[in-house]
Amino acid sequence: MSLLEEINSLILEAESSLSKCNSEEELDASKNLFVGKKGKLTQVLKGLAALSVEEKKTIGKVANEAQVRIESFLENRRAALKEEFYQIKLKEEFIDALRPVNGNERGTLHPITQIQYEIEDIFTSMGFSVMDGPEVETDENNFAALNFTEDHPARDMQDTFYTTDGNLLRTHTSAIQVRALRNLKPPFRIIAPGRVFRYEEVDASHENTFYQVEGMVVGENISIANLIYTMETLLSSVFRTSVKTRLRPGYFPFVEPGFELDIQCLVCEGKGCSVCKQSGWLELLPCGLIHPNVLSHAGHDPKKWTGFAFGLGLDRLVMMRYGINDIRYFQSGNLRFLNQF
Repeated sequence: MSLLEEINSLILEAESSLSKCNSEEELDASKNLFVGKKGKLTQVLKGLAALSVEEKKTIGKVANEAQVRIESFLENRRAALKEEFYQIKLKEEFIDALRPVNGNERGTLHPITQIQYEIEDIFTSMGFSVMDGPEVETDENNFAALNFTEDHPARDMQDTFYTTDGNLLRTHTSAIQVRALRNLKPPFRIIAPGRVFRYEEVDASHENTFYQVEGMVVGENISIANLIYTMETLLSSVFRTSVKTRLRPGYFPFVEPGFELDIQCLVCEGKGCSVCKQSGWLELLPCGLIHPNVLSHAGHDPKKWTGFAFGLGLDRLVMMRYGINDIRYFQSGNLRFLNQF
């Protein structure tokens, strides 16, 4: 059999094989079988070496046309399979828009939104105002004005999403603290709930998109005792029961001294689980007295004005309130989960 006959025979074989394929995987396998790098057409063309220059031109042209024909047949078969798939789906998933329905299902607020509104009510009852700010922030508002040094780890690309224009997605609602210090005249009390973003490795207790409530009080003679009282009032109101807490020293550039307020894990009752990483405790509320540099940067005299600030992890608070063992449920869009609230 001549090369020309082999090629023509190969075209017929390929078209026959492709016409029997019933999935994308089978089509890809057949494509590799006939026109892949180690396919049958490539093997046939190895015989070109024994031909004259003129024969090589003629056979080479036929081979190229054969490859185009096979690939064209393949794409047509691929399109036909997609059309068959959609036609089947249309029959299986047909919805009669005129069919009577059994009542109207009403949506509900997301559990995070519910607790956010509850927290806003708690703080406004204590004389706090609620503030908001943009999710896309400047480096100045997100870091520099909060006493972050140029080499602080939080500035690293692994933690922060930067935009092409040099701005960033805020990593904490503390950026609203900066705006409050610039625009409000002491004394004042504010909270700032909102969505924040970090380049996190997602697991049961970490998300790359989550929610915080920033809180801040600025006045004269504000002390740690004021901070602890405010936090205890918040937690007892949210959980409606006594909650075991602990206060640990912590470093945050915008507070001095700084603390980590932990609560005993309410999912496992302190026994250890995936939410608290088997420790029995959950880091919930970084807090501390506002650093004098932050007050000075905003134009306030730190010798006259003092204050405290805290950042509450709203997702984790909701998890503790309802015993939810995985933070990823909140972003899942799973109606079976959301309908519980």
